[in-house]
Amino acid sequence: MPTPGEMLSRIAAYRGTAGERDIEVAFFGGTFTSLPFRLQERLLAPLQPLLEKGDLVAVRVSTRPDAVDQNSAEFLMARGVRTVELGIQSLDDTVLALAGRGHSAQDAENACRILSGAGFRVGLQLMPGLPGDSPAKALATLRRAIGLGPCFLRIYPALVIAGTGLERLYRAGDYTPMSLPEAVSLCKVMLHEALRASVPVVRIGLQATEELQLQPGGAVIAGPYHPAFRQLVEAELFFDLMTKLATEFLPNHKVILSSAPSRVSDVAGQRRANVRRLRRTQGVEIAAIKTDPCLSPLELRMEADNLVRMGNMLLDLDYTREEASRAC
Repeated sequence: MPTPGEMLSRIAAYRGTAGERDIEVAFFGGTFTSLPFRLQERLLAPLQPLLEKGDLVAVRVSTRPDAVDQNSAEFLMARGVRTVELGIQSLDDTVLALAGRGHSAQDAENACRILSGAGFRVGLQLMPGLPGDSPAKALATLRRAIGLGPCFLRIYPALVIAGTGLERLYRAGDYTPMSLPEAVSLCKVMLHEALRASVPVVRIGLQATEELQLQPGGAVIAGPYHPAFRQLVEAELFFDLMTKLATEFLPNHKVILSSAPSRVSDVAGQRRANVRRLRRTQGVEIAAIKTDPCLSPLELRMEADNLVRMGNMLLDLDYTREEASRAC
């Protein structure tokens, strides 16, 4: 446990480089509400003077669905916690049982209802690819999760981490994780559905660290790990949009693509993979990718000679349930 002095010192260090940005304290890496109340109080009490002065704007914690009740919600709200992230992983009871989660889909729904009713911002963490999961089940979980009205989502495709029960299943041949292409294809559809529902997805894939590497000595034994996983996913969405726009251009046409400045690398794909794929699959050559600040981050413009076509990934891509299953 960090001491009060250690926490305050860390906060002061962050405040020294934050400029005018608001500061929020986050407790991650555990099930906060499963701690005894005295330990929760020990962690939250030193923050109260900073919250009262406005030096901190809020606190957020992560926890499990079966570790939330009305008492814990009231306790957290009274101590400045405003966001709670729930690791629901799946809303399929068979998947939850096979993964040994120890809670049900109904527990997740109950926790969301309690937290939302108490005034918290609720974030949901999903983990497609657990034992017994499938693309169809993962997409059903996503749709059910969106129906719970979360403020945001995180999507973490299941990885086999050293020292876990999942590693034992994997070593015994009883579990096969998704491949990287399979996970990218599935998360592409999940991201698209979340965006269409206006639910932000704040992270896709685990954050890269020195320990989290798919190599000898790294924590990841197997599974769809990539340090830039989200970019792979978003590049796939842009490739699908490019493919749709390219059908109106003749083979061997040299086209110019324009996108929002922040999206150029996603449009091109890693190592310009999308550029090469479009030439290989559609026979269309991308002569240049230009930036246009008037375009939204979801839009593309493709032009050649006097032909100009506009595309928006939310308006022009439509993964029906059948197409989504094939895409995954």
